Amino acid sequence: MTRSPYEVAVRAEAELGEGPTWDAAAGRLLWIDILGCRVHTYDPVTGRRTVRRTEQHVGAVKPRAGGGLVLNLRDGIGLLDPDGDAPGGFRWLHREPVPGRRANDAAVAPDGSLWVGTMRYDEAPGGGTLSRITGDGSGEVILDDVAVSNGTGWSPDGRLMYHIDSPTRRVDVFDHAGGRLSGRRTLAVIEDGAGFPDGLAVDADGCVWVALWQGAAVRRYTPEGRLDRVIELPVPLVTACAFGGARLSDLYITTARTGLTEPPALAGSVFVVRGAGKGLAQPAFAG
Repeated sequence: MTRSPYEVAVRAEAELGEGPTWDAAAGRLLWIDILGCRVHTYDPVTGRRTVRRTEQHVGAVKPRAGGGLVLNLRDGIGLLDPDGDAPGGFRWLHREPVPGRRANDAAVAPDGSLWVGTMRYDEAPGGGTLSRITGDGSGEVILDDVAVSNGTGWSPDGRLMYHIDSPTRRVDVFDHAGGRLSGRRTLAVIEDGAGFPDGLAVDADGCVWVALWQGAAVRRYTPEGRLDRVIELPVPLVTACAFGGARLSDLYITTARTGLTEPPALAGSVFVVRGAGKGLAQPAFAG
């Protein structure tokens, strides 16, 4: 089991940094601060960074096939046009506010649909969902008994889908076909004392990389569920990971500082492990 050195890609103090996503068309990393209501971009070649404030808590940001971004927001799914920094560049695609509930992690499926998670602010069991949103804004609830819907991803051939409901401490795997799930089983269980599973990324070998909230680490599990790699970090609240860079070989890792009475200096920063592996090219949202 190997441990890789990390670098600080973006030194920040994000309250709840989350959702790193490589925007291949723009050659940049997208990430968000959920509680800070901010969408960030980072170009690792030039070092250029941008920040856009959202009007409500934002759970995820992903590229759109036609340009611009899709946002998983507290009250639903919003679109930013390619000129989204200009007035009027935002519009709702699917709006369904539920009192006491907010958006959380999201992922784009191989068919271009957006699978979005929600959770209650009080993290009540069964208060969250995992839904599938198509490009025209149609929505369907896929899992309706979730506490904190988090990491979601697909195997290289698209036949398996992985999902995390953080309080369960499990990484679950489903058979996936035509936007439908079946055959739910457990890939891995995070043992007591090692933190809670949060975001995930699937690599080109079908291995699943899992960020550990309160665990100060990212773990990689083989398709058979065997733990074979650990990346230790200097902050406790590790939230999500994604492959990026021109060769999709660099693993970007987001972190948080919310609730820490004495947060470490780098809490809320984005880390990177160069040459960590080989990621999968991620589809853009069809909307």
